[in-house]
Amino acid sequence: MTEATTSCRREIELEIPAEEVQKSMEKIAREIARVARVPGFRPGKAPVTLIRRRFAEDIKSEVLQSLLPEHLERALAEKKLAPVTRPQVDHVEFPEAGPVKFRAVFEVFPEFELGEYKGLEVEVDAVEFTDDDVARALEEMRGRAATFVPVEGRTLADGDFGVLKIIGVPAAGGEPIQAENVLCHIGAEETMEAFNTHLRGAQPGDKKQFDATYPQDYPDPKLAGKTFHYTVDVLGVKERKLPELNDEFAKDVDAASLEDLRSKIRENLEAARDHRQREQAEQKIIEALIAKHEFPVPDALVEHQMDARLERVVRSLAGQGVDPRAVNVDWVSLRQRQRERAVGDVKAEMLLDRIASAESVDVAEEEIDHEIIHLAEHSGESAQAVRARLTKQGSLDRMKSKLRSDKTLEWLHRNARIRTAAKDTKS
Repeated sequence: MTEATTSCRREIELEIPAEEVQKSMEKIAREIARVARVPGFRPGKAPVTLIRRRFAEDIKSEVLQSLLPEHLERALAEKKLAPVTRPQVDHVEFPEAGPVKFRAVFEVFPEFELGEYKGLEVEVDAVEFTDDDVARALEEMRGRAATFVPVEGRTLADGDFGVLKIIGVPAAGGEPIQAENVLCHIGAEETMEAFNTHLRGAQPGDKKQFDATYPQDYPDPKLAGKTFHYTVDVLGVKERKLPELNDEFAKDVDAASLEDLRSKIRENLEAARDHRQREQAEQKIIEALIAKHEFPVPDALVEHQMDARLERVVRSLAGQGVDPRAVNVDWVSLRQRQRERAVGDVKAEMLLDRIASAESVDVAEEEIDHEIIHLAEHSGESAQAVRARLTKQGSLDRMKSKLRSDKTLEWLHRNARIRTAAKDTKS
């Protein structure tokens, strides 16, 4: 067997004795002879020697399917090798007489010594919030609770919202855009400048025609890089009216008073800060672990992680209402750029698994039940249905592995020395 310490790839060259091959060929030939229809012979009466000549390739194929897996499994057990994925068989030699030879190529999990992992020292960024942050959060809440009230007797000005009927025709041809009662925020940064320029000063009843060219990086792929000719009817003018910042407003958002609302916002900001710092600490713990352990990883697992990362990008786009097929992205290149991070993902998973074993971190059945109940609450299914689905998909073991990794990371976090970086006071 050829091995390389810098790679997880392994090769085994095997040989099946000629006597065993011949016995298998004879057995299979007899089985075929019992059912084969050969011109000039009644069913099952053709000589085995004729069957071996006439069905030579079929017999060889059956022999290989019968003997190769058996010999490969035995060799792997003897050498105490556990392939990560199914071995690939090649270089098969099947002579008329003599042994059958073949090679199996596969990857194994790497062997490495577990180095330092207790008491890792990491630094997280200082995250502070002030009364200004509380005030900003209050203003955002007011903004979400704002109402739009009609304005009579004046034209559209910056800050107003025009009520529009829009028809947009692509200059290069294609499906037009049509919408009614659209609110357009005049003068806003997010509003296309062509709309600001041509609608500023307009009044209800006006009709405006103009072109708008969207930048190549515009978020909506249906519009990005395209020019549209717009016909816009101004139906009305509205202003955004913010609610008064008082106890009544606080009660509308489930707080006892304005001061109680401010306290809740502070608590939420504190929780968000702690969560952000914890995530950062855990990420840096993983990075520190990887830096302290040098070992190869199976390429098959790296490829799987690259696919998983790409799938998350696609799901994210779909979640934003964007058709991934319509996005001008070089998906092959994007996938390839995930390789380095995917290698890190695989290393982290292996390290957490080894540490979990070293520290006897395990997942109780009650924890799996709790996770299944959590999934059921979000999916609207019963816990029994979720468990049945996960069992059918073979996902329960993956769930348990994920929970075990999460618990191990929590253990590492508890045992790490985490310090907060001094806040940068430079302007």
